[in-house]
Amino acid sequence: MSSAPRFIHLRTHTEHSLLEGAVPVKALVRLAAGGGMPAIAVTDTNNMFCALEFSVLAKEAGVQPIIGCQISLAHDPAGPGERPRLPAPVVLLAQSEVGYMNLMKLNSCLYLRGDGSLPHVTLDELDRHTEGLICLSGGPDGPIGRLLRAGQGPKARAALERLAAIYPGRLYVELQRHPLEASGGEGGRLPEAEALTERGLVELAYEMALPLVATNDVHFPEGKMYEAHDALICIAEGAYVDQLEPRRKLTPQHYFKSQSEMCALFADLPEAIENTVEIARRCAFMASKRKPILPRFADDEVNELRRQANEGLQARLAVIPHAVPPADYQARLDFELGVIENMGFPGYFLIVADFIKWAKDQGIPGRSGPRLGRRLAGRLCADHHRP
Repeated sequence: MSSAPRFIHLRTHTEHSLLEGAVPVKALVRLAAGGGMPAIAVTDTNNMFCALEFSVLAKEAGVQPIIGCQISLAHDPAGPGERPRLPAPVVLLAQSEVGYMNLMKLNSCLYLRGDGSLPHVTLDELDRHTEGLICLSGGPDGPIGRLLRAGQGPKARAALERLAAIYPGRLYVELQRHPLEASGGEGGRLPEAEALTERGLVELAYEMALPLVATNDVHFPEGKMYEAHDALICIAEGAYVDQLEPRRKLTPQHYFKSQSEMCALFADLPEAIENTVEIARRCAFMASKRKPILPRFADDEVNELRRQANEGLQARLAVIPHAVPPADYQARLDFELGVIENMGFPGYFLIVADFIKWAKDQGIPGRSGPRLGRRLAGRLCADHHRP
């Protein structure tokens, strides 16, 4: 009989955290199963691209999938004449199907502003889509951590109170330790952000009777991958590994640590470790496979596809030299349409054609328009694949 789990990873970045994470989804599930963790969370940055793939692979491996997302939160809007402040991350984990649906709505909020700003959500949007979600406060670089680092203790407390009101009984104050020295954990000097914020975060949690939770911000499977991952970050930011100017860097400790490593790292705060298991037990949802559900393009999609195809053929025959008699062109079109109909794809082709026409009308040149049309149609299929 296997022993009870002591720690569950709740903050991981797969390869779908584009130019940021470097953990293949299959590898993440394999690491969890091999490490005796009965559950694992995926919290890619501002996307849920792998939710279905992750759920299926985790289920096959006997691991409970926890679907989450690291969301950029505009927590401290700039005043008149001030420079815009970068949004700060919080982590949201779906407890149920309702939470999963709210998490998808928040993902849409990230990208639908149309004002050129960086992807982000607001506190009001969090409040509108709160049911079924657990919130981790974001650690040293989250909204509370950033305010503490800036010496704004009262604002940090107010921000934490607002999150606690949005997520009653579902907010955890997140702590991270990624030692710069001492392989594996204990005794190493913490990065500046973690060293400056940990005490303040713990004190606020105790004062407000909020639970602590320990996370390791996993970006790569093993410590030996640190240098390769650092090069990946440089590619993302157009920087150089050896440049003298400050740039974003992680530490060799941002790897998938074992339960024993995490327990040793937070030996002085055992409740922060224990709460990772509690959170996993509070989450009970996974995305499941279903056949794609496309919207109906027309009442009779077969006849509509034939109508558009035949109109297009006649328009093309009116302007191009004929290599064969027109009847041969018609016969070939009828054959191709028959294949599409037998495969059940008339609606899909109509949707793709509609996107391509729109792309051409917007002046998107060359093959970019057709590629965009196929991508948009694929995204539409994925959207309607959701429960």
